Amino acid sequence: MPENTSRTSDEGADRDSGPVDESGASVILSDETGSFAWGVLAKRHPSLIQQVRDAFPYGRRQHAALDALLDEITNGVVEPLAPSAHDHGQWAEWGRGHFGRPWFDAPFLWAESYFYRRLLGAVEYFGTGPWQGVDPFAPFKQAELRTAVVDEELGALDALADVSADERATALLHASLWGNRADLGFRVTEGDPAPGDATDGLVADDAAVLWQLLPAGAGSTVAVVADNAGRELIPDLILIDHLLVHRHAKRVVLHVKPSPYYVSDAMTADVVDCLRRLTEAPGEAGRIGNRLWEAVATGHVEIRTHPFFCAPLSYAEMPDDLREEFAAVTLTILKGDLNYRRLVGDRMWDARTRFADLTAYFPGAVAALRTLKSDVIVGLEQKTLDALERSGRAWRTSGTHALVQVRRQT
Repeated sequence: MPENTSRTSDEGADRDSGPVDESGASVILSDETGSFAWGVLAKRHPSLIQQVRDAFPYGRRQHAALDALLDEITNGVVEPLAPSAHDHGQWAEWGRGHFGRPWFDAPFLWAESYFYRRLLGAVEYFGTGPWQGVDPFAPFKQAELRTAVVDEELGALDALADVSADERATALLHASLWGNRADLGFRVTEGDPAPGDATDGLVADDAAVLWQLLPAGAGSTVAVVADNAGRELIPDLILIDHLLVHRHAKRVVLHVKPSPYYVSDAMTADVVDCLRRLTEAPGEAGRIGNRLWEAVATGHVEIRTHPFFCAPLSYAEMPDDLREEFAAVTLTILKGDLNYRRLVGDRMWDARTRFADLTAYFPGAVAALRTLKSDVIVGLEQKTLDALERSGRAWRTSGTHALVQVRRQT
């Protein structure tokens, strides 16, 4: 077993209907001290509560609710939403079997998702008072957009203006893949890392298949399911611009979260913030921003959202309307670690399990662009897995490795 993995259990397998599991791969829990999943619940979530508390001048009621949530996740058992909550019935169904038990006994994916729902409840995001709709993570997202690092990354786009379309495509795909290591993709000037250098940490690379599915001039529609805002969303938007300008897509549908989630996950407001950041930038970045702004206005880029994106469920359980949307596009690109976990199922799979087998249920061609930040991984060749295991590093969770995996439509 790789370093820093979580203890797993078959208990709850019926509740995580996910992809068909004939391998005995167990649902990831968070109850082994020192595991990655345990660290998220035991350390990251309590720290986040404090950060949110400090980021806004919340009143006594919100402070008391945040304190109660902190005590519950560290010392208590999972409590249901109040009956008055707008989504009480939905979470009562999703949480059947988990309420009244320690948070660490619940499936990791479910516990993470429910934590963010409870955090929003504590700060009255869904209430009717003055804090309704106020994103508790907005200060973190907006601060990242104002950094000098973003200025440098956007400035590096000028070097891409005169390179070949193939080089640009590779650079921008890697930038979108790595997210907050976007400079690996943007910097192609002499003395800086070339786009190909970003492949050093790739454990699987189906980029060629991705481009084969999107030939120039085919009139394709592409769905992009976003992950994080800020420094990750900007490269995603720039890649979308490339798809449109070079006619790999005639139309792109960008799916974002309907409410704050996992701290930095992108919502519509975050897309607007990133577009403004681009349009205000000089040089190539500004030109890209203006093109994208116009593309939204003309319908070549459409921003959509769906409640399912904040559900503690795998994509195998997506509702019919979302399934129909994905079935109607040429390719769906799922960004980030959480989307990957939901795509293949949050289980401790044998890493050699075929990606195509676990995603066969998906209603169309699908691509995963993911930096590894959790234990789940499939689709690796034996020699790649052996080399990673010999490294002695926490390669599954450290964010130092990434993948591009694609399944053609069957």
